[in-house]
Amino acid sequence: MGNPGDIRWPRGVWPSAPGSRTTRIELFYDLVFVFAFLNVTTVTAGNLTGRGLVQCLVVLALLWWCWTGFAALGNVVRTDQGIVPLFGFAISALVFVLALSLPKAFIDRPGGLSGPLVFATCYFLVRASQVSIFLWAVRTDPAVRHRIPRLALPFLVATAFILAAALVPQRLGDDTAEFALRLVFWIAALGVEYGSGLAQHRARWTVLSAGHWAERHALIIMVALGESIIALGIAPGATTGLPLTWPVIISAVLGIAVVASLWWAYFDTLALAMEQALHRTRDPDARARLARDVYTYLHLPLIAGVILFALGLKGLIQEGAAPETPSWGVPLPGFDLLALYGGVLLYGSTLIMLGRRALGVPRWPFVGGVVLLVLLVPVAARLPELVALAVLAATAVLVVAAQTVVDTHRRRQVRQVALEEQIASEEEQTRWRGHHL
Repeated sequence: MGNPGDIRWPRGVWPSAPGSRTTRIELFYDLVFVFAFLNVTTVTAGNLTGRGLVQCLVVLALLWWCWTGFAALGNVVRTDQGIVPLFGFAISALVFVLALSLPKAFIDRPGGLSGPLVFATCYFLVRASQVSIFLWAVRTDPAVRHRIPRLALPFLVATAFILAAALVPQRLGDDTAEFALRLVFWIAALGVEYGSGLAQHRARWTVLSAGHWAERHALIIMVALGESIIALGIAPGATTGLPLTWPVIISAVLGIAVVASLWWAYFDTLALAMEQALHRTRDPDARARLARDVYTYLHLPLIAGVILFALGLKGLIQEGAAPETPSWGVPLPGFDLLALYGGVLLYGSTLIMLGRRALGVPRWPFVGGVVLLVLLVPVAARLPELVALAVLAATAVLVVAAQTVVDTHRRRQVRQVALEEQIASEEEQTRWRGHHL
């Protein structure tokens, strides 16, 4: 996109600015995705199979692409000014219906509307609304007019694939073949959407506000971590009438220890360092590639890792709340073990890739932690579930502590820069308020 100052903006639309940050209304949009992520976890918990896991990841990837549309739009226009909030509320309602249709997105159930068709329709309307609002807002920009097909065509093709999956006959005689055919269409839709993102830098797309872009993605990570805490809280509630036991309390404490470690691993230094790296990248094409790789693509496996961990934690606490369960629990079922340990493994592996892509540095304690967790998986499979969770929590805390020690010098520099920026911003705001308010 060209210089925002050279664009004639429609009445009721205000352009964003290089120093803009996340608005409160964008946080409201994220509330819908809190429900969507929770619904993904709940649906998958009811189908603890390889097929259920694949469906979970595919749906999550499409939800993520819908969310990135909100982030990109908020980087171009002020979402809390003029008439834009009205469009945002309408799209949020569509996303909510999209989330409601998740349990029937792959296979329809008797009665009511067709779940797959509702999902396909809502996905089309969400993506069409996001792209249409963007094109309408910047329609006078010559750099945008020539790339309208690049913006409009991908979601149209992707929706066509999702619709094709919805129209696959429910009974072809072979349930496996039916599922495989639907999955091919869904993966094709993902390929079109995510593949189109690789070409956006050639379409002169860039990030106007690095601070807004980084903050939006950091906050959605917080939303996902909140999903883990919700899993801790509502899992015992699913066993109403059962006593609150010490295993449940210990599981909750250990779960919080893992979630806190995941938070620290991302927010303490890495999130600040990535934002600063994005700020320092002045070339528009290079900034677009960095924003795409680090945030649009590599934050998805972070979200997936947290949701997988929440899924495993949900099953573990429900099991621990049952009176017939031994004090330390029974060995975790294969799926729960995969979700619990695999979620943290995916999260840690992504942190390694983020450090390499954004900062150009290896993160050896995390590399060692990932290797250690892989080696511990077969051991944890034979341990009582509470002990397996304790091993995971201890490993997560130790690895994060080791990475913090290794990063001492870089951590001090990064956090000092962030503090100085915060203080400067606060001083400027104080001066402005003293003069105008």
